[in-house]
Amino acid sequence: MSENYDYEIFEHTADIGIIVRGKTIEELFEKAAYAMFDLMVDAERIEPAGKYRVKLTAQDLEELVVDWLSELLYVFTTELFVMGDFNVWIDKVGEEYVLKAICLGEPYKKDKHGIKMEIKAVTYHELEINLEKGYLKVLFDI
Repeated sequence: MSENYDYEIFEHTADIGIIVRGKTIEELFEKAAYAMFDLMVDAERIEPAGKYRVKLTAQDLEELVVDWLSELLYVFTTELFVMGDFNVWIDKVGEEYVLKAICLGEPYKKDKHGIKMEIKAVTYHELEINLEKGYLKVLFDI
């Protein structure tokens, strides 16, 4: 699974960031979600035992990716549910972007998934989405 979700890490003062590469906006969103979980826990050990569905709307792709990752972080923080496989669909409906996703994962278990770092928030700082060059860059507050 991890070879499909490869990513680069870069460090920033009090933050950590990721760069993911892909051919579609959906692939970028899927890889960013995996990378975020992999920064927090051992994502390769997450099994697809349960589903979490997401539906979001936003005015632009930057807002959409921050809302997407923030929603997943919220679920992890409040429900202790880790996710490691993502199927994302994004459409433009009128002036808004609509994201629908099915996320596969399981309840968090410290002895299985470990703990690498705590991510406090997804930020807009240095956020970049470049579909032409096929990358997404996002910073997390740690």
